[in-house]
Amino acid sequence: MTAVRAQLRAKTGKQYWRTLEELSGDPRFEELLHREFPRQAPSEWDDSVNRRDFLKLMAASLALAGLSGCERLPEQHVVPYVKQPDGLVLGKPQFYATAMPFLADAIGLLVESHEGRPTKIEGNPDHPGSLGATNVYAQASILNLYDPDRAQTVTKAGEIRTWSQFLDAAQGVAATLKATRGEGLRILSGIITSPTLIAQIETLLSLYPLAKWHHWEPAVGDGAREGAKLAFGAYVNTVYRPGKADVLLSLDSDFLASGPGHIRYAREFYQRRKLNSPGATMNRLYVVEPTPSVTGASADHRLPLRASEVEPFARAVAQKLGIGGPTRVPPAAEKWLEVVARDLEKHKGASLVVAGEYQPAEVHALAHAINAELGNVGAT
Repeated sequence: MTAVRAQLRAKTGKQYWRTLEELSGDPRFEELLHREFPRQAPSEWDDSVNRRDFLKLMAASLALAGLSGCERLPEQHVVPYVKQPDGLVLGKPQFYATAMPFLADAIGLLVESHEGRPTKIEGNPDHPGSLGATNVYAQASILNLYDPDRAQTVTKAGEIRTWSQFLDAAQGVAATLKATRGEGLRILSGIITSPTLIAQIETLLSLYPLAKWHHWEPAVGDGAREGAKLAFGAYVNTVYRPGKADVLLSLDSDFLASGPGHIRYAREFYQRRKLNSPGATMNRLYVVEPTPSVTGASADHRLPLRASEVEPFARAVAQKLGIGGPTRVPPAAEKWLEVVARDLEKHKGASLVVAGEYQPAEVHALAHAINAELGNVGAT
C-alpha cells in the first residue's frame, strides 16, 4: 500500500479509474486486465484463424446454405376434374357441419375444406354443445389426417399385405366365430358417444350372441354418476347453465377447461363477463381447489384447500344453508365460508354449485342438495 500511495501522490490532472490499483498504474492490475480482456487473442489462445478469415468462412457457409434451396423439383402435372362436383369452385373453400366425439361428449364443428381436403376446424355456432367454440383437441385433430406416420397399407407382422389378403383372413375369422356364436370374442372400448359406432357394435353383437362388450374409461371418475344416483335415485347426466348464474361455486371442478360440456360452459360463462349492454351485470365465481386450474385462474375468489378438505367444506356450506347438522369446518375456510353461503343464499335461483368430476359421490350429492335448496334445479 505504501508503493500505491506514493504512485497516487505522483499523479496529477483529471483521472478516471475503477480501483486504486488502476489509478496507481500497478503492473499486476495491468496484467489482470490484459488477461480478462485480451487484445487480439493472447498467447495462451490458438490464433489459427483471424477475424477476417472467420468472416470469410461464415459468408461462404451462408452462400452454400442459400444454394441448397435452389434444387429443381420434379415436374408434376395438375389434372382437372373430368366432371366437376356441383357447388365446387376452385380456390373457394367449402364448409361442412360435423361433430367430433370427445370423452363423454360431442363437439359441434365446422370444417373448412379446399378441393375436398379439410384444412381448418372451427366451432359450429348453431350446435348447442359448442356454440361456435372449440378446444385444443378439436383444433389439432385436423393434423391426424396428414400425419405421415398413419398406415398407408395393410400390414401383418410388419409385412405389407394386399386388401384381398386382409378380406380372406377376416372372412376366416368370421366363419370361426359364426360356428361358435361369437364365444371368446371380447370388445373393449372407452366411453362411446357416436350413435353410428354404437349401432355397428350392437349389430356385431346380434350376429355373435355369445360375444361380450366391455367398456372402461380409466381417466374418468364415477363420482358424478354415483352422486346423481344418491341425489335423484337414478343415473342421470347433469347439464349446467352457467350463463344464467350470477354466483357460482366450484368444488374442485375445472368445468371451464375439462369434462363433458366444458366448451359450452366456457362460452356461456365468459359471455357473462362482457358487459355489452346498459344494466348488464357480471357474474361472480368462487373456486375451492387443491391444485391450480383454468377455472381457478378465472375465479374472483379462490380458496386453496387440500383435496381431503373439499368434502368437509361442501358439508359446511350445506349446513349454513339449512341442510344437515353441524359439521367440521376447515380452519382456513371459516371466514370464506360465511361470505360464500351468504352470497349463494342471496341469489336463489340464479346461483350454481358444481362438483369436480374426480370428487367422490358424496360431494356430488351435496352439490345437488345445495342446488335444490337454492332453487337452481331447472334454472341453472
